[in-house]
Amino acid sequence: MNLLAPHSLSPSTLLTPGDVGGSLEVSVVMPCLNEAETLATCVVKAQRALQQLGVAGEIIVADNGSTDESVAIALRLGARVVPVTRKGYGSALLGGIAAARGTYIIMGDADDSYDFTALAPFVAKLREGYDLVMGNRFAGGIKPGAMPFLNRYLGNPVLTAIARLLFHRPAVRDFHCGLRGFSRDAATRMKLRTTGMEFASEMVVKAVLYGMRIAEVPTTLSPDGRSRPPHLKPWRDGWRHLRFLLLYSPRWLFIYPGAFLMAIAVALSAWLLPGPRTVGSVVFDIHTLLFSAAALIVGFQAVVFGVFTIIFGVTEELLPADRRLDQLFKYVTLEVGLLAGGVVLVAGFALGLFSLEIWGATGFGPLNVQETLRLAIPSVTLIVLGCQVLLSSFVLSFLGLRRL
Repeated sequence: MNLLAPHSLSPSTLLTPGDVGGSLEVSVVMPCLNEAETLATCVVKAQRALQQLGVAGEIIVADNGSTDESVAIALRLGARVVPVTRKGYGSALLGGIAAARGTYIIMGDADDSYDFTALAPFVAKLREGYDLVMGNRFAGGIKPGAMPFLNRYLGNPVLTAIARLLFHRPAVRDFHCGLRGFSRDAATRMKLRTTGMEFASEMVVKAVLYGMRIAEVPTTLSPDGRSRPPHLKPWRDGWRHLRFLLLYSPRWLFIYPGAFLMAIAVALSAWLLPGPRTVGSVVFDIHTLLFSAAALIVGFQAVVFGVFTIIFGVTEELLPADRRLDQLFKYVTLEVGLLAGGVVLVAGFALGLFSLEIWGATGFGPLNVQETLRLAIPSVTLIVLGCQVLLSSFVLSFLGLRRL
């Protein structure tokens, strides 16, 4: 193994084509924070695996500020040490991946929970042309005590199920396995950037969004070999994974719920506008109509937020390019939005004037609230929606400036 002097590397560095080069085939990257008890075992196992496979490779220890003997152990065994100052699992891996010289990169935790001698299936799949090769602990076997009960039967299955639903059921049944391989080109295209444990989800999600080839291979999970508590915080890190999945799926977070809410609100409003409705012993009247109007406004706003989020994500390269956006900007221009908003706004004011005329016919005296609110509520709703369409059209046009 070549031994390079430790060097500083910005953890937020994004891989770009041509950053690094060389004839190495595989780089094994291990994030490390005070793993002196197990690091030597992991490095030796990885070295042995590369030797047995006849693979030209390297071992990279991405050190995230260890205060024990981890760095000295890694250097003594001939691994490359890449110091990463910014804290976080994702930060350490970003630093290690950016420094890797291999055509393929295999990452795994340095706590001896993964078997680094079993790299052959990962290398084989990568050589077949797969962009991302995931380990599957549930298929390979989880040894007693290797995974907490909640993680095994609640956290991992639920988060994986949510991810498979949000991202078109990719062929990944263990989203959070820490042992995985990918090509350097795939890592470049993914533009990975999260700094915490959600890095594991980001990699799979972006591989799906960018249409990459993904494979799974069985892998085993053993109890880690350290005496201290793990860095993983189940509830905090579980929330970070869930938050990432939702943010990267604006259609499920904003558009689908908003459209559903609008559909229910329109149907309920149309049902109640002619007059009170009775279902069994329950009477639905103007109060329900008022809440349905509020639901319509909230639903519309959610859909608009979803469109804004997608456009921003694509513009900032957080999401892949979407041809539907190009079609959207062909037809939904600022002028079209202003015209549509103006029509809705005028309709709202027209209903308002009609209500005012009815009030004037009574000498501006007391009114039948149940009758007049059936005009006032739609009037206010249309006025609010018209204003939202007008304002949203300007925001949409601003977000699309880079596409002009």
